[in-house]
Amino acid sequence: MSNSSSLTEFLLLAFADTRELQLLHFSLFLGIYLAALLGNGLIITAVACDHHLHTPMYFFLLNLSLLDLGSISVTVPKSMANSLWDTRAISYSGCAAQVFFFLFLFAAEFYLLTVMAFDRFVAICRPLHYGTLMGSRACVKMAAAAWASGFLHALLHTADTFSMPLCQGNTVDQFFCEVPQIIKLSCSDSYLREVGLIVVSLCLVFGCFVFIVLSYVQIFTAVLRIPSDQGRHKAFSMCLPHLAVVSLFVSTIIFAYLKPPSISSPALDLVVAVLYSVVPPTVNPLIYSMRNKELKDALRKVISWTFFSTGNIAIVLHK
Repeated sequence: MSNSSSLTEFLLLAFADTRELQLLHFSLFLGIYLAALLGNGLIITAVACDHHLHTPMYFFLLNLSLLDLGSISVTVPKSMANSLWDTRAISYSGCAAQVFFFLFLFAAEFYLLTVMAFDRFVAICRPLHYGTLMGSRACVKMAAAAWASGFLHALLHTADTFSMPLCQGNTVDQFFCEVPQIIKLSCSDSYLREVGLIVVSLCLVFGCFVFIVLSYVQIFTAVLRIPSDQGRHKAFSMCLPHLAVVSLFVSTIIFAYLKPPSISSPALDLVVAVLYSVVPPTVNPLIYSMRNKELKDALRKVISWTFFSTGNIAIVLHK
């Protein structure tokens, strides 16, 4: 039995025991991480550099890409390093930081997705009021509110989680420090306050989810009334990527935290954690760029400029 005051490190769940599988895990996560960095980095650069994309929709998309980059950087590099160096350890302060930043970025992303649903609702259902409701100052305030809400959410949960006495060892049954797994290490009855906070958070998440659903019910009702096929196609192209991202985000979270205990196992929990923490930040850039002509054109410009600049630098160095 150990007390939290004497804990100096936690042991994370390893993906594999043999050296070959550890190196395979490192290689797979490295490929996924580089894909996430490339995809989100291209979107951030394209939106920042192309003045045609300086609109509320792309401003929120830039924020989403920043959050995706942050959230995947909190969990994946540490897991890769542990596999590469054949260790499971993470320091106590490192675990607390991982919990805080993951909750911060993850919660902020969900609040931002709610704001993005409102943006699409106003654009399609209240187009005459779009300039007033979604001005630059209003957009900055809404994005700042999403980031600030995520920060407050993370601060409360992290402070409460790590104020609990931990007396069930230091082994975390997950590849990163996850609140439910740390709660399992707490002493009897000491986790009830954190469970209460989780319930409150779930109510807030459910409220945001209901808002998103109601927004899209009205959006699709308005879209189906558009007389031209081109107008409907443009509206669907604007809304479907966001709806796909929300669906992926919410479905993986629901399955991770509301799945029946009877089907729970360490292997399944590991797979589900990868689904909700690693997959969305990697595929979100692909989802948003697939049906968006403006974004595709901006990405082509960024890629062309990158290769052109690299080519010129190579020629200069060769001379």
